[in-house]
Amino acid sequence: MNATSANPFTKMIKALSKIEPHEIKATVISFLLVMILMAAYYILRPVRDAMASDWSDAEVSTLWTINFFFSFAIVAFYGLAASKISIKKLVPSVYGFFASTFILFYLVTTVIDNTTYIDKGFYVWVSVFSLFPLSVFWSFMADIYSREQSKRLFGVITTGASVGAMIGPSIPLLFSDLGTYNLMLLAAVVLLFTLPVVIYLRRLDFTPEQDSFTSPPRNELNALGGNPLAGFKLFLTNPFLLGIGIFLFLYTGIGSFIYFELKNLMADFTREQRTEIWAFMDLATNSLTIIAGLFVTSRLATKFGLGLTLAFLPIIVLGGLLSVAMLPLLSIVVGLQIFRRGGNYAITKPAREMLFTYVDQETRFKAKQVIDVVVYRGGDVFWSWAFTLLTTVIGLGMAGVALVGAGIAGVWASVGIYLGKKAAQQDQQTPLKGESQIG
Repeated sequence: MNATSANPFTKMIKALSKIEPHEIKATVISFLLVMILMAAYYILRPVRDAMASDWSDAEVSTLWTINFFFSFAIVAFYGLAASKISIKKLVPSVYGFFASTFILFYLVTTVIDNTTYIDKGFYVWVSVFSLFPLSVFWSFMADIYSREQSKRLFGVITTGASVGAMIGPSIPLLFSDLGTYNLMLLAAVVLLFTLPVVIYLRRLDFTPEQDSFTSPPRNELNALGGNPLAGFKLFLTNPFLLGIGIFLFLYTGIGSFIYFELKNLMADFTREQRTEIWAFMDLATNSLTIIAGLFVTSRLATKFGLGLTLAFLPIIVLGGLLSVAMLPLLSIVVGLQIFRRGGNYAITKPAREMLFTYVDQETRFKAKQVIDVVVYRGGDVFWSWAFTLLTTVIGLGMAGVALVGAGIAGVWASVGIYLGKKAAQQDQQTPLKGESQIG
């Protein structure tokens, strides 16, 4: 045992979170990177969601439909970039691009009086941003860490997202007189801080004694090459990736139903009040997420496997929706939303990201974005119009919608168990990262 591993502090870290001494530095930097990334997003999120209550269900559903096509185009453009730009430059290029767009939005609002269309464009663009940079971040993480490490470390790393998601919404709460449009500029500046962190993490020197830590990402100095649309083909022809896509699609169904109910319930509040309410919900969600991310996720994944870890939240949500069906109160819906999002951030999402340590580099940097962005936004479109149909055409109330959601949650849990079984089979066949992929 070396001196580092004998340090009482490192022993405590390992006991609490299963981090090995030689992994602490990389884990901390990864934690910091996602913290900054999510802080930037969560400065923008309450601004975006506050705008939605000014519009009808049909208008929001239309924006979600537009968002799907934007997302499709951005993923295709990203596939082209991944084919031409080296992996080393790809991640910082994505973050720098999004930062520049938010600066542009801010500048436009300073010269245009009627910002209705700017607001709607901003709503769509932030929705694209909410998924894409985080998807690229997890591609980066899956490329760095091994399967075994992902089960121990991803839960801890994702708490960095929760810390950032606490810092971000605190800004509109603490500086309510800053103005919603000034928050766009602030978020852009925060996002730029990810660039030096990405570069530093890429330059970390992993010595031979750190033999359980993977080498720096393969092929990092070269572009991936190939067809820019290869990610779509990989997704559509791989049953394992299709399973991940279905799992995410069902998750969006639950999220969309709850989001629309909350949006409608807050229609009578002012935009400033809505911004503060959404910010408070974000703050509460991520406060709860940290505990589960630090102390629950790694233990669930290592002890019970990915199947039960992936099914954990769907089963809990199923019970929560049945409770809403029996007692459709606002307080229960708000609590379910906080628990659903917190459980996703701390447990379900890290477990889903662990699945991408079972695939090759091209899949991680091309097909993953198809799932995380296009499938996710396609789910938004489908479920938003489904909600509009159920409430506006069929006339279902909150209890009826909750029963439909409970059925979705049951299927969602089943798909999670299936994905866990496929991963377990791969573990038995190829215990080391990079030897093969699930197909």
